[in-house]
Formats: sequence, C-alpha cells, structure tokens
Amino acid sequence: MKTTIEQLEDKFLVTLEGELDTTAAAEVSQTLEPLYSTNGLDVVIDCEKLEYIASSGLRILISILKGAKAGGSKVVLKHLSDDIKEVFKLTGFINLFEIEE
Repeated sequence: MKTTIEQLEDKFLVTLEGELDTTAAAEVSQTLEPLYSTNGLDVVIDCEKLEYIASSGLRILISILKGAKAGGSKVVLKHLSDDIKEVFKLTGFINLFEIEE
C-alpha cells in the first residue's frame, strides 16, 4: 500500500494506491495521522488507484472526517472505482463523504 500526502496552499491532497486492508491499516493510519486535525484545510483523497478497502481502512477515513469536521473542513473522495463505491454504499458511508468523479 502506498500513501502520499501533499499539503497545498488551501488543502491536503492524499493519494491511496493498492489495498487498504488490515495488514496495511496501521502504517496508513500512522502516515495519515496529521490529517486527524486539519486546521481548517480541506482534505481531498484520490482513490483512483485504490484497489480494495477493508473496515480498518474505513475507520481511518472516518477518523479523518471527524477531525476535518471539527475544524470546519470537508473531506472529498475522488475517483472511486465501482467496487470501492459499492463498499461505501453498503456501509452507508456514501452519505457521509463528499464524492467526486
């Protein structure tokens, strides 16, 4: 699993590549920890190369969302594959996040 964060002027840009499964979750959580408090910056998460997400990965995204909302920011998920989008629909998370194609 490859995770990158880039801080731009007005937002964080996160790229997720590979499988965000239970094995990768601890490392990804540690990498994304700065996003648990975004200090007013929005978070854009590019999921174009995300192949799989487990419940542990969903928990990470929810933690980011909670931190962003507490700081008045939003979290936008971009380029969800049909399979990943289906996971979000089944869990009800599709209604929690702003999703862009």
